[in-house]
Amino acid sequence: MLAGVGWAATAWSATLEQAKSQGLVGEQPNGYLGVVVANASGEVQSLVADINKKRKVEYQGIARRNNTSVEAVEALAGKKAIERTPPGQFVRLPSGQWVKK
Repeated sequence: MLAGVGWAATAWSATLEQAKSQGLVGEQPNGYLGVVVANASGEVQSLVADINKKRKVEYQGIARRNNTSVEAVEALAGKKAIERTPPGQFVRLPSGQWVKK
């Protein structure tokens, strides 16, 4: 059972990395993923929604443990995610514009 859970998480990671490298998904300053292209498939949109839901839960836990706001955690996570984004993938600027890093 645990092996299946690990495989599922790995499959989601591979799918996310594929979506990022294909320019469909990118990191945003608010700490969440965003869909870069307007005509992204339902699968890509579901992937983004699922990961963002998990990120929200994680950010809430971090905020609670550190006695800070969720917004502060989101902003720091967004900054770090954008910094870690490799060249060729998309990030969203604070202005809302998507740019290839």
